[in-house]
Amino acid sequence: MPGGRITLDGIGHSYAGPGASEKDYALHPMHHVWEQGVSYALLGPSGCGKTTLLNIISGLVTPSEGRLFFGDRDVTYLPTEKRNIAQVFQFPVIYDTMTVAQNLAFPLKNRGMPADRIKIRVGEVAELLGLTGDLARRARGLTADAKQKISLGRGLVREDVSAVLFDEPLTVIDPGLKWELRSKLRQVHRALDLLMIYVTHDQVEALTFADRVVVMKDGRVLQIGTPVELFERPEHTFVGYFIGSPGMNLLAAEVKGDHARIGGQEIKLAADYASLPSNVPIQIGIRPDHAMLAPDGKGVRVRVERIDDLGRTRLARVTVDGQNLIATVPPDLAVPSGEAGVILDPRRIHVYANDRRVEGAVR
Repeated sequence: MPGGRITLDGIGHSYAGPGASEKDYALHPMHHVWEQGVSYALLGPSGCGKTTLLNIISGLVTPSEGRLFFGDRDVTYLPTEKRNIAQVFQFPVIYDTMTVAQNLAFPLKNRGMPADRIKIRVGEVAELLGLTGDLARRARGLTADAKQKISLGRGLVREDVSAVLFDEPLTVIDPGLKWELRSKLRQVHRALDLLMIYVTHDQVEALTFADRVVVMKDGRVLQIGTPVELFERPEHTFVGYFIGSPGMNLLAAEVKGDHARIGGQEIKLAADYASLPSNVPIQIGIRPDHAMLAPDGKGVRVRVERIDDLGRTRLARVTVDGQNLIATVPPDLAVPSGEAGVILDPRRIHVYANDRRVEGAVR
């Protein structure tokens, strides 16, 4: 199976055409290399540019600047049919009057593959997707998730594709079946060793499907990383807030050396930030998992506003110097009312200057 890598060489796009201003860009110029055998998820809110980027890769949109390579081949101006890709969309693209086997075989028949080889390949893909028992059934009578499996199979059945592109393929699937289909996709990815690109606005889908998640906002790629990297070391405040449920706490602070100050309270940091840029907003960020509610007199003084009991865990919504913070409530703590404390793990506190994470000097 050939596969390949995709190189985005200064790819950017403005629907306003030549002479577009900065605000007109749907996709700001980017330089990235995406490798064969890796699954990527394009994740971000509506309007962040992820669909524009997917359409550029598929050939539906020609970028207004930059070049796109599949391997060493420049495909910037090639039409979709010349790019050797497979696509799976939100709504199943299948033929209701055909059987499951005929649907899976259709892309191969169009390319003139011998009948005996088609039968083998259809059997392989059907087994991967759990469709073997349905091969003789017509697609018309199948459930929505089974039809989407067929659509996935039609995208995966070809052995010569450079990449498989998924445009929110689980949108119409019952929530109870989404986990099963995501698991199937991961199994297929491991078995076929393809470059896969998956567009979604759902962080759970992105984090459970992809080896690398591409977090986007306002037409820019803010960070590409593994789910663990995005959670543990978000390089931008938006990544910290967007990834996680609830997201990262972000608090405006003064930072000098290895201490942060919020109002009149001092917070110990695990690194030294002696050379922060001046005249830009400074924030500290910490996950609720690493901020523990404590009795008054311990840690940072806060005011308890509300306790959310989620069954397996409790979260305290508190304020510190007028800023909101979410902390985890230890199982054995009797929740104080009014004033309380929050203990912040210094090793888990990040410092951001103008929304970008700053690396401190560890002593």
